Amino acid sequence: MTAVRLIAYEPGHFHAALVQKEMLPGIAPRVHVYATLGPDLLSHLSRIASFNSRCDNPTAWEVEVHTSNDPLSRMLEERPGNVVVISGRNRGKIDAILASLRAGLHVLADKPWVITTGDLSKLDEAIRTARENRLIALDIMTERHEITAALTRRLIADSEVFGEPNSGTAHRPGVILESVHYLCKNVAGKPLRRPAWFFDVEQQGEGLADVGTHLVDLVSWTLFADQSVTADDVELLRASRTPTILSRADFGRVTGEADFPPNLSECIRSGQLLHHVNTTCLYRVRGLHVWLNVGWEFEAPPGRGDYHFARYSGTKSDIEIRQGENEQFIPEVYVIPHTNDVEAALYRWVAQLSQQYAGLGLDTVRGAYRLVIPEMYRTGHEAHFAEVTRRFLAYRNDPSTLPAWETDNLRAKYYLTTHGVRLARASD
Repeated sequence: MTAVRLIAYEPGHFHAALVQKEMLPGIAPRVHVYATLGPDLLSHLSRIASFNSRCDNPTAWEVEVHTSNDPLSRMLEERPGNVVVISGRNRGKIDAILASLRAGLHVLADKPWVITTGDLSKLDEAIRTARENRLIALDIMTERHEITAALTRRLIADSEVFGEPNSGTAHRPGVILESVHYLCKNVAGKPLRRPAWFFDVEQQGEGLADVGTHLVDLVSWTLFADQSVTADDVELLRASRTPTILSRADFGRVTGEADFPPNLSECIRSGQLLHHVNTTCLYRVRGLHVWLNVGWEFEAPPGRGDYHFARYSGTKSDIEIRQGENEQFIPEVYVIPHTNDVEAALYRWVAQLSQQYAGLGLDTVRGAYRLVIPEMYRTGHEAHFAEVTRRFLAYRNDPSTLPAWETDNLRAKYYLTTHGVRLARASD
């Protein structure tokens, strides 16, 4: 198998650089970047330079930059690599994905691939093109590699611990997932400067269409492990949205801009930006009621970062991921039993999993059991990009190993997120 030669296309989001935070076997050190000349490109190059110059385990990337007013056409004409990494403005991203696949390039693309229902037909064509040409097009779903998500999936797969999923009701869903992200944060140890276009939901997408893709993905990946979930399996029930309000000072702090740009004028009220990135959504998947809450706040309190909560209700126990004050704001997995036989099954499960996760243990906490997760498995969000890339490389080396459920779930996920945003807007 020939070496992977990376192309970074319009790397406007910091996730593009995180794909290169580590150097992995099989990837050539020279990377070609095709982009328009501007702040997004300069920020990307600065991040790569910081990886090369860090004291601990520095990378050794060689970067060849190709600037153009039409970088996509130039990239497809010159094609100096065989894998394109796409992480930037979300509107139009599917066009770049589809064009790259048509040109015979494998694609590793950041979420979301589409943010409107009108682009779902292009997503279908991209899936079909990749399949027909034995190309890999993989969505960067980093949250699957969070240790608490991986262990929750394994717990739910054990019928003696979890039982069967409770379908719940519209008023008491069987599955609840919440996620809060922060606009002002540090990435790779430095304050993140977000481009002004990030605050245009027509470019970036609303909350459910953007980071909400992770939650939708986790529901199907966790409850229906290695199974296909199609658009016919999901039914939207209701959705709503609210804005995060930013002052000019807040906007300037995170973007470096002196004022709101003209294209955001319709979202300005009394000198403040109404940033529509908070979405709630209720849907059914294979009869199970799921409630999602996707939120953005400006800045986390000291010592805290992005927040996640999950509850999966089963007939024998509930499985929860909590990240509150009692957990010192670190995600932890809890098992809340409903039957007396869960305890023995859970200790058996821990003993078995300890063969894969050395040091995994169990504590009792106020009527529940908490998994004791060794620190070595808490690798963090930025490290998960390397895990996704390793999986991508394995699929690229043997496309026949890409499971059918990956592409089926990809289509169902974006059907749900885009239609959910449309429903939320209609509810205003």
